Amino acid sequence: MKSRLICFLLIAGAHFYASSQTFTNPLLPSGADPYSFYKDGYYYYTHTTARNITLWKSKTIEGLKNAERKVIWRPPAAGPYSKNIWAPEIMFLQGKWYAYFAADGSDNVNHRMYVLENPSRDPMQGEWTFKGQITDPTNKWAIDGDVIAHRGKLYMVWSGWEGDANGTQEIYIARLKNPWTVEGERVKISSPRYDWEKIGDLNDPGLKHVDVNEGPQFLVHKKKIFVVYSASGCWTDFYALGMLTASADADLLNPASWTKSAEPVFKRSLENAVYAPGHNSFFKSPDGKEDWILYHANDKPGQGCGGFRSPRAQRFSWNDDGTPNFGTPVKSGEVLAAPSGKRR
Repeated sequence: MKSRLICFLLIAGAHFYASSQTFTNPLLPSGADPYSFYKDGYYYYTHTTARNITLWKSKTIEGLKNAERKVIWRPPAAGPYSKNIWAPEIMFLQGKWYAYFAADGSDNVNHRMYVLENPSRDPMQGEWTFKGQITDPTNKWAIDGDVIAHRGKLYMVWSGWEGDANGTQEIYIARLKNPWTVEGERVKISSPRYDWEKIGDLNDPGLKHVDVNEGPQFLVHKKKIFVVYSASGCWTDFYALGMLTASADADLLNPASWTKSAEPVFKRSLENAVYAPGHNSFFKSPDGKEDWILYHANDKPGQGCGGFRSPRAQRFSWNDDGTPNFGTPVKSGEVLAAPSGKRR
């Protein structure tokens, strides 16, 4: 009887160990524009809810389904940033937490970017203060801001319009004076150029087509800096990731410093039934040895930009030339090894 009990405990323990070391996609039933920041043993995760900014806190990426979560900011009932809260990002900069997001007053043409600040060590605690709009002197339509600290300087990239009318979304970069203030002029570093960036016919008599570069994310590896962005309309199955590359020694505000990849670096997989993968972010494993991509995608064709999009994560590698190799989006339900390092 004793030997049977020991055997049972060994099997149960092995099962628990295996289950705690693996996960399957999607990470949550739904959630577009996923973003995660790892700090002090926790993943701080957020995605677009459109109505507020919600933050999840989990020791493991696979634990998001049961993780603690909290609404850290609710918009006012009316005003220029009261509706359509898009693509929040939570990050730790210069000793404080900052949340970046885009919002409007109900009309998309008025979408702009805004910033919150929290001095608490734990972003689930303390008070989030509204710092205001973050914009360059043009004050044009802007969404999807991402910030990087590089060699003692802060930079922001985002998706914006050249003028005041929809039709083309482009990628801009600017220096920041501090985490909530742009310093100097914006610089355009990417416009939709290739056919795979221009898929986006609309069923709208007033606006037939939109060419899209959006959701830019910084990624640094050795002597290179990348901006990985989403291309084509999110309402299509062809939403995919493109990439810009610059030397870490280059002037990041010089458009000539950036080279665009001629093909998408991450795209749909018919074989794995993953459609419209995009609006990604990146994170390291707890031990800092692995690189991971976090993105949203659909399980079926034609599901568009609505609530079917769900967050997924997978490990990626590096090519011999120092560029990232994101591989192919893995199918839903495939068992994957969890990020390496400290476990719950």
